[in-house]
Amino acid sequence: MNLALDIGNTRRKIGLFNGSRLLERKVVTDWTPAELLAYCNQAGVQRIILSSVITPDESLPAMLVQSFDLLELTHETRLPFENQYTTPLTLGKDRLAAVAGGQALMPRQHTLVIDCGTCIKYDLLTAAGVYLGGNIAPGIQMRARAMHEFTARLPEVELEMPHDFIGISTETALQNGAFRGTTLEVVGFVGLFQDQFSPLNVILTGGDSAFLKPYLNVQNLSLEPDLTLYGLNHILIFNS
Repeated sequence: MNLALDIGNTRRKIGLFNGSRLLERKVVTDWTPAELLAYCNQAGVQRIILSSVITPDESLPAMLVQSFDLLELTHETRLPFENQYTTPLTLGKDRLAAVAGGQALMPRQHTLVIDCGTCIKYDLLTAAGVYLGGNIAPGIQMRARAMHEFTARLPEVELEMPHDFIGISTETALQNGAFRGTTLEVVGFVGLFQDQFSPLNVILTGGDSAFLKPYLNVQNLSLEPDLTLYGLNHILIFNS
């Protein structure tokens, strides 16, 4: 059994895999290292990949390596694709994992991963297994909050898409600008990628992906909320 452990700023995502098949996923906020160890032992885990966007407690990897085959994801970790990003030290681990997830689910195909989280990240992997890079833009809630915080009187609006693209109130005008504007951006970027890499698979992931997907007129579009976990497991298998 493999375990993919993705440590974010406020929560941990855990994926239990049998080979490449995801058996169970958990999202936790308050697990102690002892509780994680107990879960792994009960599940029969043999190998663990650890990815953290924060500096983890040093006792966690020290504890895990005593009982399991542990791989910590860094910029030096061997990847199942060629990385042509020119600043690998500043490339987020979440982006690497998402690209690997796209490769695991759609091997030998042009794949654009769009991670709709705090920021929206576009990352392209070619059918030849080459990661060319991508783009980063503000996420939908960041856009709405910025208009509120950087002005004196504009309110912060709820996450809701207006029925029409013409805002009939300040609230719907802001929602169209922040949320519908994001969908137009996504469709525009996808079109640019499709012009050079066709056919192109597009995978949405991240916390706001389910909200955005119904409003995206994009071919070969799929939603995979656990893409990062699939990618971490794919990297772990590659390094085993």
